[in-house]
Amino acid sequence: MKDYQREFLDYAVAVEAIRFGEFVLKSGRVSPYFFNAGAFNSGSDLARLGQFYARAAVDTGLAFDMVFGPAYKGIPLAVATAIALAKDHDLDVGCAFNRKEAKDHAEGGVVVGSPVCGRVLIIDDVITTGLSVAQSIEIIEQAQAQPAGILIALDRQERGTDGASAVQSVESNYGITVTSIVDLDALLEYLGQGHADPSHRAAIVSYRRSYGV
Repeated sequence: MKDYQREFLDYAVAVEAIRFGEFVLKSGRVSPYFFNAGAFNSGSDLARLGQFYARAAVDTGLAFDMVFGPAYKGIPLAVATAIALAKDHDLDVGCAFNRKEAKDHAEGGVVVGSPVCGRVLIIDDVITTGLSVAQSIEIIEQAQAQPAGILIALDRQERGTDGASAVQSVESNYGITVTSIVDLDALLEYLGQGHADPSHRAAIVSYRRSYGV
């Protein structure tokens, strides 16, 4: 695990973006942990989060000309990432996001921000159903641009009804690379280093035996 990944987990636990206990997921499964990017909800939180996304974006080695945030959670994430890329990595890239509904007056359309062009890195919190990914790729391709990849905060590495994880399904369906700041492997390594109650790690290991990929 890289230093910035450990620092991200430290921060996520501190602001309770990662929580441990029993959480009923949309799938009906009872998970022993839960990730909520909405817990990064202050100016300093978002600035710090953007630094982690920017470092991960650079680490991927993917070439990209701009970042795109799917409405709604992806909007502040993409903005924070673009700011951190410019400030910390001297990469001044465009930033855009979509509206849920097209605007029929003034500038119109569904995209706000930089014109969608070139190689576009999609920034989001997690991938569950892949719906926001599909919508984002459609917007990007309609603009004659190219999806460069997808960067999320946490990959749960959890299989769906088809036996593949949401990330694996997106990669297979769209031929696009999905990377993350951290994944479940990193979280388990982190917990194994004594950063939380050992029972949390044991519960996640048990859950992974049932649902992991």
